[in-house]
Amino acid sequence: MTIQDRLNSLGITLPEVSVPAAAYVPYARTGSLVFLSGHIAKQAGKTWVGQLGLNMDTATGQAAARAVAIDLLGTLQAAAGGDLGRVKRIVKVLSLVNSSPTYTEQHIVTNGCSELLVAVLGKDVGSHARSAFGVAQLPMGACVEIELTAELA
Repeated sequence: MTIQDRLNSLGITLPEVSVPAAAYVPYARTGSLVFLSGHIAKQAGKTWVGQLGLNMDTATGQAAARAVAIDLLGTLQAAAGGDLGRVKRIVKVLSLVNSSPTYTEQHIVTNGCSELLVAVLGKDVGSHARSAFGVAQLPMGACVEIELTAELA
């Protein structure tokens, strides 16, 4: 099954690369590595606002992280010249979860992203090292922001 077949079976259409909201680029490549800037969760085209443990539950946070993964894949596809088949490996995912001081399930929220990457790219390519942090706030009140590093062929 191809990557496009997997995306189709999941009902996913990858978005175009978003225009940066500040002074940065969506991705930077050096050698075979590509670094994707942090992508914030969006719902219906707008920032998905919320704080885990205060006004958002873990399942909703996972859905937000999954939405971020879809945006990341769109940017990664652009970085790979339009061909996700050039991705040799997702190397690292770094997840920031807007959370209350007592919230401790940032790693479970981040699974929404990690699981989708494996489902779309396959275990060998999509499995990655990962960090998940709880933070006091994110840009525009977003509930989740995720960046990733990938190796391209």
